[in-house]
Amino acid sequence: MTEENTQPHPMSRRFRGFLPVVVDVETGGFNPERDALLEIAAVMLTMDDDGRLRRTETHVQQIDPFDGANLEQSALDFTGIDPWDPQREAVPEREGLSEIFRPIRKSVKAHNCKRAVLVGHNATFDHNFVFSAAMRAEIGRNPFHPFSTFDTATLAGVAYGHTVLAQACKLAGIPFDSKEAHSAAYDAEKTADLFCGIVNRWQELGGFPPPVIQETDK
Repeated sequence: MTEENTQPHPMSRRFRGFLPVVVDVETGGFNPERDALLEIAAVMLTMDDDGRLRRTETHVQQIDPFDGANLEQSALDFTGIDPWDPQREAVPEREGLSEIFRPIRKSVKAHNCKRAVLVGHNATFDHNFVFSAAMRAEIGRNPFHPFSTFDTATLAGVAYGHTVLAQACKLAGIPFDSKEAHSAAYDAEKTADLFCGIVNRWQELGGFPPPVIQETDK
């Protein structure tokens, strides 16, 4: 008789029990406490039995500027976002972050991990905006680690000698369209591809062995 295999997901062994989730935000400036969060994307990652990372679904939310939020015109020109465009279908921070956090919590549980860890290109920027918005929205259960991150700018600097996302992707053989850049979903997906590529290549070079899956056959 064969019992159900209850082995933990291989992801739970790879990053100290943390689940990497790639995040990109578009904002109205550089100050997370003063400037508006306008768009957020989260790209989910999974791992096969050989220890190779790949991205799965992408979740995106358009966010209304919070009351009293600052909007720098230079930032809006850079992202091309019109905060007051009704076609954005933007929602308040609390609703938008709750919708982003829900699948992250579900994925953490499905991968037998303890919590999520934010992956970003210049990750401190995204991390600070996510945490500042969550505090304003009084969201009690933030799934992300409060200070640990994975920064693909740093990783790409080590792996490819370049810290700019577009250039690092090109050096890694990942197609990058500058016309599509500066949307949260596009940048997050390219960051995810870059992160997965670096982690998988490191494993191929012998830097981290694939997890051993014990087959249960009793």
